Amino acid sequence: MSTQWLYPHWPGLPDNVGVLSTTRRGGVSPAPYDDGMGQGGLNLGTHVGDQPLNVAANRAILRAVLPDDPVWLAQVHGTAVANVAGVGPQQVPEADASVSTVAGKVCVIMTADCLPVLFADRQGKAVAAAHAGWRGLASGVLENTVEAMRAAGAGELTAWMGPAIGQYQFEVGPDVRQAFLNGALDASGIRHVEAAFSTVDGKPGKYLADIYGLARYLLHRAGVQQVHGGEFCTVSNSGRFYSYRRDGVTGRQATLIWIK
Repeated sequence: MSTQWLYPHWPGLPDNVGVLSTTRRGGVSPAPYDDGMGQGGLNLGTHVGDQPLNVAANRAILRAVLPDDPVWLAQVHGTAVANVAGVGPQQVPEADASVSTVAGKVCVIMTADCLPVLFADRQGKAVAAAHAGWRGLASGVLENTVEAMRAAGAGELTAWMGPAIGQYQFEVGPDVRQAFLNGALDASGIRHVEAAFSTVDGKPGKYLADIYGLARYLLHRAGVQQVHGGEFCTVSNSGRFYSYRRDGVTGRQATLIWIK
């Protein structure tokens, strides 16, 4: 099996749903968008300074293992959710999540430390992908995605959290912690949020944030009880993932889901 693809371990995923997460391996992009080992990188971002021909070649490599072209989004760290059913081949919706009930339509999120979250209806009737950086996460992008799936006819949902910045790498200030505390609805929520932030020795006012723990809490609160993934750290694994926090100028990997 090619090391350029990450196939999620997702118990209970319906048989008619396809999922895939890319790594930085297996493409044509040179440094600083390479694979971290001196070979071409699979950068999929058109906005990071890589040559357009390189990105086009990398997207063609990805397209070869998909049922159709992915519906790329213009991600703005917001909470809008696009329904890809009516999106044409040249359209790029401004949104940070997408939902599909149409076979063959591919939802995709690009990241380089932010958290990608995939959703599937347990009956395989609807799928979605969400881009959850801390701003979108605190503002409700996951809740909006769940709501959009419900509106599309989804029943019981399951979710998978893809590669993102790990708990011991994500240093933040008190504004980030407060943003999540502001969204906590009750004492239980406050406890969950507080548990996701640990102080940093020698750095007053700095915290290490567990983005996976925050997302798991918000998903459970939104009614998604089956949540998987959360075992990868983009910052720590330079040979496998792009990381903006680690490298600054770097590429983007993608996390994708579709109904077969």
